[in-house]
Amino acid sequence: MTTPPPALLIAGHGTRDAAGAEAFRSFVRELGRRHPELPVAGGFIELSPPPLAEAVGELVDQGVRRFAAVPLMLVSAGHAKGDIPAALAREKERHPGISYTYGRPLGPHPSLLAVLERRLDEVLGGTVRTPADRADVTVLLVGRGSTDPDANAEVHKAARLLWEGRGYAGVETAFVSLAAPDVPSGLDRCVRLGARRIVVLPYFLFTGILPERVRQQTEGWAAAHPGVEVRSADVIGPEPELLDLVMERYREAVRGDLRMNCDSCVYRIALPGFEDKVGLPQQPHFHPDDDGHHHDGHHGHHHGGPAHSPSHAH
Repeated sequence: MTTPPPALLIAGHGTRDAAGAEAFRSFVRELGRRHPELPVAGGFIELSPPPLAEAVGELVDQGVRRFAAVPLMLVSAGHAKGDIPAALAREKERHPGISYTYGRPLGPHPSLLAVLERRLDEVLGGTVRTPADRADVTVLLVGRGSTDPDANAEVHKAARLLWEGRGYAGVETAFVSLAAPDVPSGLDRCVRLGARRIVVLPYFLFTGILPERVRQQTEGWAAAHPGVEVRSADVIGPEPELLDLVMERYREAVRGDLRMNCDSCVYRIALPGFEDKVGLPQQPHFHPDDDGHHHDGHHGHHHGGPAHSPSHAH
């Protein structure tokens, strides 16, 4: 009798936006339809149901004892480095006998860059007909933003990779929360660099409160600067490339072929201004829908410890 492959567990951020939460759940269902050979479940760290603990319980109820967890996140920030590993460690205690491997975040990956390029082409419509036309377009890639400098640097890396070889005038970066520059400041920078046609490109997987905030801030800035052409592109969305990439991350985790780069991780390296985070203990994130979790007051983002346990290979 052959051993069944490990199940696939998808871990999401969570959002207060109902459409964004449903987009995640729909994405998980589509993965399950595409891969009937695998049990597939998904849950959130915070804000929206189902909690990650419920997704693990669903797999265990199906008889699953081994699974690979993939964070449905573009960058390795606090959730991916701390909250998810801590939550998985807690589930291992709750369900004796299960084992898991933990995959890496999704970006920046060439297939995601291809989707971002497509989003730019869509919003530009027929106005970009030749490579020379792209030389008039400046892109502002807007990330979520984090208190983790490593995570913010990943957005800059994605911006640079999007710029390389595609002929845009430039690809600048901004963040919608927790990090500078914010969207208006990013647009100001584009203009100072000579931009006259700008596309604001949200570096988000699905719709939600933060991508909508990006759009609103863009519209507000554009209204105050009528001499500059500004357009808003769509989020990445549940594209075939994203579905395939999640399975690529799943296969990496199952093989143990994880190429994580921790050279600039604040939980390993004493970066200027973040020295107190090295080796910081981690508690699972409190999720209000997780009935099995007794809230002990440790619901802040205390990231670091379990992310560098043997379950999180580098």
